[in-house]
Amino acid sequence: MRLRRPRWLTFEKAIPPIWIFIFICGIASASVLWEAQPNTPYVWLLMAGYAIVEFTILSYTPVMTRLRNVRAGAIAGAIGFILGVILTALVWQISSLAGWLLLPYLLWSPVGTYVTWVMARLNPPEV
Repeated sequence: MRLRRPRWLTFEKAIPPIWIFIFICGIASASVLWEAQPNTPYVWLLMAGYAIVEFTILSYTPVMTRLRNVRAGAIAGAIGFILGVILTALVWQISSLAGWLLLPYLLWSPVGTYVTWVMARLNPPEV
């Protein structure tokens, strides 16, 4: 709460609804994919991929607060984005609708990661 934020960060109140929308789209994507090829070994692997991406997204705050390092949060965000791109590419081969539903995450993740990276520069770690 005491972190310095960039002056242009005026949309903080919109961030929770944005993430709720992204998570709903992710759930819908997994559901569409499952309906396209239910209970196949490859889709089970992709479901594990969804879980890994979600875990990475959710690790952002614990990583940053536990390590008391905003840069670590930015790195977690970047890793989540890379994993999201890989998952989307694999999902798209089975269902373009499931791929489209992952697009909100791919659009928002770089924004969140960039904001965190700027905050890391404004809040250097204490030595």
